Amino acid sequence: MNYKHQFFNDYAETAHPACIQKLSEHTLQQEAGYGLDSVSAHAATLIRAKLGVANDTPVHFISGGTQANLTVIGSLLRPHEAVIAAESGHIAANETGAIEATGHKVIHTPHVNGKLTPEAIEQVVRTHTNEHSVKPRMVFISQATELGTVYSRIELEAVRAVCDAHGLWLYIDGARLGNALYSANAPCAWHDIARVADVFYIGGTKNGALLGEAIVFPNLALNDDFRYALKQRGALLAKGRVIASQFVALFEHDLYAELAQHANACAMRVRSVLSELGVVFYTDSLTNQQFPMLPNAVVEALQQHYGFYTWKVLNERKSVVRFVFSWATPMTMVDELLTDTKRLLHP
Repeated sequence: MNYKHQFFNDYAETAHPACIQKLSEHTLQQEAGYGLDSVSAHAATLIRAKLGVANDTPVHFISGGTQANLTVIGSLLRPHEAVIAAESGHIAANETGAIEATGHKVIHTPHVNGKLTPEAIEQVVRTHTNEHSVKPRMVFISQATELGTVYSRIELEAVRAVCDAHGLWLYIDGARLGNALYSANAPCAWHDIARVADVFYIGGTKNGALLGEAIVFPNLALNDDFRYALKQRGALLAKGRVIASQFVALFEHDLYAELAQHANACAMRVRSVLSELGVVFYTDSLTNQQFPMLPNAVVEALQQHYGFYTWKVLNERKSVVRFVFSWATPMTMVDELLTDTKRLLHP
């Protein structure tokens, strides 16, 4: 369908020009393979500086989020061990059983506004006590969540505390980490993520990169043999600099922050204007995903011109929709969406 504009996701555009430019530099320069090149080393140094971590903190570059999740989880867990995730979590709902295909159970728990709570983790631990069930070993959360919400520093520390109490590793999916870190009032910072997580990844695909994520291991012990896991799962690219060069572009002059802030600003404008029009939102999202509850007639009319998903049908009158704004979404297009929505809401 020929839409005026799409709000399906934040990776519809190919890449920020700076990433393409960086990728095209020194194309005839010979480099080592498999992520041992000078470009990957430079990108890792930039990321460590942003995180405020030690110079020996491992950083690995990988093609995508699902590959990151299944490689990290599949390599760290023993055959009888499982990962705990909110039922709305990406590994639970959107990865085609990728984690289960590695031989590990995903233990689903209820969520609160998209977030996994310490109480939910405690409940899983209490009900998995012997060899007749899988052994919980890892906790998976997304920052930001699938519902656009953001864990605060205090909430992250609470999850970390329950992990420490029960010997669980904490893994943070950072597909939209930029949107979380640069959301309103900055509820957490880069160093908070590095401090509470055993392992996490920094999303590039959804924040201006052509492709790629950066996996970081604050817990150095868990990094042992991880390159073997990368190779075994087809994730250790011969030309690792292809992904790393984009992270150089994103972190060299803080472009990563600029792009995330723009996507969030688009979303916050929509949230503000629709709220003034009396629209109620499904979640309290501070990031680039917004979930307004709109009359079905308005949804159908808008979908004639704009691409977006109906997230949940509430009843015969209303539905929750999802608008996702990217680093490249023109603010003029946001205003056009708002003008059309206002006209439909108040003809």
